[in-house]
Amino acid sequence: MPGISTNVPATIIVMTDTATHDSAPRDHDALARFLLPGAGVRGVRVHLDDTWAQIRARGTDLPAAAVELLGEAAAAAALFTGHAKVDGRLSVQLRGTGPLRTLFAECTAADTLRGIAQVEDGEPARDLRAMGDGAVLAITIENPAGPGREPVRYQGLVPLESDSLAGAFEDYFRQSEQLPTRILLAADERRAAGLMLQKLPGDAGDDDGWARAGALFDTLAPAELLDWPAATLLHRLFHEESPEAMGGRPLRFGCSCSRERVGAMLRSLGRDEAEAAAEANGGDVRVRCEFCGEIYDFDPGQIEDLFATPAQTVEGPAALQ
Repeated sequence: MPGISTNVPATIIVMTDTATHDSAPRDHDALARFLLPGAGVRGVRVHLDDTWAQIRARGTDLPAAAVELLGEAAAAAALFTGHAKVDGRLSVQLRGTGPLRTLFAECTAADTLRGIAQVEDGEPARDLRAMGDGAVLAITIENPAGPGREPVRYQGLVPLESDSLAGAFEDYFRQSEQLPTRILLAADERRAAGLMLQKLPGDAGDDDGWARAGALFDTLAPAELLDWPAATLLHRLFHEESPEAMGGRPLRFGCSCSRERVGAMLRSLGRDEAEAAAEANGGDVRVRCEFCGEIYDFDPGQIEDLFATPAQTVEGPAALQ
């Protein structure tokens, strides 16, 4: 995602189905990249099944609107790794003051995804403009900087001027990145998916290529995005543009939590606060990862050891989880 700020905070084609494309195998839990060379447009399609089921299983009590937004955020996080240089992790995060307090999804360089939504006081609205005063939506990339050094962090703040995540992200790429972009996101109880088109930088493609691709994009319904395999989607939407597959990769659920990272978090609280937490819990500290449910227990001796040894930088695992 070149150029992300370091300031932290219609033509319709009607076709009859063919046996060749309808019999194409479904491509679950995958990212696929493609090119529309004549139009000068690149694209990414993401479809999540088992990955989404595992993320969804950690939020069984979420209202329907929160479930849809979490699925869309997970699909978006994966989509944005299709063209951005991500050696660490890319995350999408929304913080609001309404019922939906936190929405977070992350995709790593190891092709793992995780996500969480936190809801308080009622049913959240699907309209992002109702997220409350001070709501913030951000795209963040963290790349490793080498042993003993803090990760390099890039963050872009996304204006909340649209009623949907897809619209908000389109606004971001158009206004902040000067990159014409179309995004469609969809999620239900079983699947989450996303499709992104971007105009290639420079003068690639013919004069009306971007408008033509956008008109075809507008014919795609969310249910079709969820139902169609990548090959079917490309053929039905863009067959006249001679789409070229540019490779892809599988996606899976994974969490980056570890005992070492939890220990580093406790150290960051300070001895007094860590010991106070242990005393309030009968002598031990118990930390539960909200993403995967893993539980980490620290007894008094282990808490003492955390503060008896020099602080060390905790490196991520060789293969990000």
